[in-house]
Amino acid sequence: MFAYFYNKIWTDIDVSFLQLIFTLTFITQILELLLLIIGVLIGVAYFTLLERKLISAIQRRLGPNVVGAYGLLQPLADGLKFLIKETITPTHAHGILFIIAPAISFILSIIMWVVLPVGYNVVLVDPDLGLLFCFCIGALAVYGIILAGWSSNSKYSFLGGLRSTAQMISYEITIGFVYLCVIVFTQSLNISEIVYIQSATIWFCIPLCFLAVIYFILILAETNRHPFDLPEAEAELVAGYNVEYSGMIFALFFLGEYSNMLSMSSMAVILFFGGWLSPFGGYVGVFTGCFWFMLKLAVMLFLFIIARAAFPRYRYDQLMSLGWKIFLPLTAGFFVLEVLVLTSLGCFSV
Repeated sequence: MFAYFYNKIWTDIDVSFLQLIFTLTFITQILELLLLIIGVLIGVAYFTLLERKLISAIQRRLGPNVVGAYGLLQPLADGLKFLIKETITPTHAHGILFIIAPAISFILSIIMWVVLPVGYNVVLVDPDLGLLFCFCIGALAVYGIILAGWSSNSKYSFLGGLRSTAQMISYEITIGFVYLCVIVFTQSLNISEIVYIQSATIWFCIPLCFLAVIYFILILAETNRHPFDLPEAEAELVAGYNVEYSGMIFALFFLGEYSNMLSMSSMAVILFFGGWLSPFGGYVGVFTGCFWFMLKLAVMLFLFIIARAAFPRYRYDQLMSLGWKIFLPLTAGFFVLEVLVLTSLGCFSV
């Protein structure tokens, strides 16, 4: 009888302890996710400020300089403005889809950050198929835009949605070939392992410099950024697929677009510029790794802003011709050539 109660007591203690561990782990994961979302939102907010400051400097204007010291509180004022503005739903719009579309764009832009390592072991989830996961999430992002264009029941929104869908699908295929080239080169789909391979060899921007340049142009088109921002061409489509949106649901599109810019730029840093690795070699800890990653990311975002300020907008036929007739054959041909060269060198067998 004593042994029975003894075993029962210890079994209950073990179950309670496991439940406590599970609860603490779950709470920790929720807190990490919240910190990730808050960090992305803060990064997006101050990237918009940086963009406005740099473009104003290029155009010899002052830019935001009133709200807070040097305009540092301008993003908070913009967020408050979106929050207090009335959300207007068009009379003939499809109500549920009209609300769901911006939520899809925003949620998908956040999900990609879950698998992106921003430093040594600084990643929420590190799956073996992380690169494939990012590619799939990027491909799903088009649904938020096409649903927004269709559900608004406006010809301008619908045309902007069609443009964006065709553009994103066209350039998504080419981005897939770029990812395939990196996968064949590293023989890995794990994003962190791609960085580790670069630490043991050289950054891939040197042997794959051709792909690095093409990838930067592709992510400009994939994120609907200048000079490929045809879905938002003011001259013919006003604001494109989001012309009927206002208030916070418009802000979700805004946040999703800029979050995609940050995530795609982070992917470029990881694939071609060594991720969190130092350009001077040596040991890279958590804090130094995050520093180098953010510095490289800032350089990529600076190039985004310079492209917006310096280049004129493409015509739509030029945009599609560039994607299907130039970039797709180039990346596909490079992929085939890479496979043949690595096979001839005995790196792997087909």
